[in-house]
Amino acid sequence: MTENSVPQDQVQPRSIVARLPKYAAGKPPVQIQGLSSFKLSSNEIPFGPLPQVRQAVLDQDALNRYPDPLSTKLREALADYLDVPADDIVTGAGSLGALVQILNTFAGQNEDGIQDEVIFAWRSFEAYPILVQTAGALPVPVPVLADGRHDLEAMIEAINENTSVILLCTPNNPTGPILTQAEVDDFISRVPRNVLIVLDEAYIEFVRDPQSVDGVKTYKANQNVVLLRTFSKAHGLANLRVGYSVAHPEITNNLRVIATPFAVSSVAQDAAIASLKHIDAVYERVDSLVAERERVVAALVEQGWKFPATQANFVWLPLGEKTTQFVERAEARALSVRGFAHEGVRISIAEPEANDRFIGLCAESLDLAQS
Repeated sequence: MTENSVPQDQVQPRSIVARLPKYAAGKPPVQIQGLSSFKLSSNEIPFGPLPQVRQAVLDQDALNRYPDPLSTKLREALADYLDVPADDIVTGAGSLGALVQILNTFAGQNEDGIQDEVIFAWRSFEAYPILVQTAGALPVPVPVLADGRHDLEAMIEAINENTSVILLCTPNNPTGPILTQAEVDDFISRVPRNVLIVLDEAYIEFVRDPQSVDGVKTYKANQNVVLLRTFSKAHGLANLRVGYSVAHPEITNNLRVIATPFAVSSVAQDAAIASLKHIDAVYERVDSLVAERERVVAALVEQGWKFPATQANFVWLPLGEKTTQFVERAEARALSVRGFAHEGVRISIAEPEANDRFIGLCAESLDLAQS
């Protein structure tokens, strides 16, 4: 028996578990005396919940009861907000949970032993390859272009008879660029109608580019498109885990078969409903964060940094082999950032003080900038 082998009389996981990439959550900042620490590693917004949302949470008095498994009140509120049928909405534990439901329904290993294939840009959301393989499907990552955008032509070329799902992340996490309506319309027209296209719009509320794809419009026009959204980012409810998908009944009826029962608590549902009722206040805060993003971007451009155009609540610095050095310099300034080894660093937009310190760090780190 080799040093790392497991005795045959012990319980063992599926073989895929050892091959899965590990999801790395954003680390908390290092505490440094005399400095306020800031977490810029998880794309959380820096604001607490709206007062009305906080009150909705405090008003909970039925924690001994299971929540409505269909999230009926929340789906009705979302239907009014998005102008879509409530039956087209399926809730999940964050957009991540909603995506798990989609992949478990439409991608896996078939009865003939052949794996479905799921195409996605890379680098994109790091959970994609984990969730695809957990579902039993084969991940097909397609490298992003030099400017951090999806290489849609290469994604089209990757389609074959085993392709079941394509994931499009817009704005793309962690690089930041959007997909435009024109290029998505063209892309969809070239994808077989039996392939499901997922528009992951976790950061859609931060988008200000008028050419950006409109996910609601796009799903309405296409039977094989599903929209993925979350309350974790702009609404500031990351801890409550509430997200949802929007698609036509041919898709949602199947999703509900797979959907995890009671995945969204009544606490999360009522908080999300309260947030939708005060959507103007939500957007006021989002607008202030977008203004901070534009201030940070302008400062970095003035310093001479080159990086992808972002429409999200983060920026991406393509630092390559110098990624670890930048992460260490940030830690020395009580800032936690999200480093992707040998590729780059994603930095969330946060409080003005944190953003000022990040701008200063970048000014002192031009020696690390990739040419």
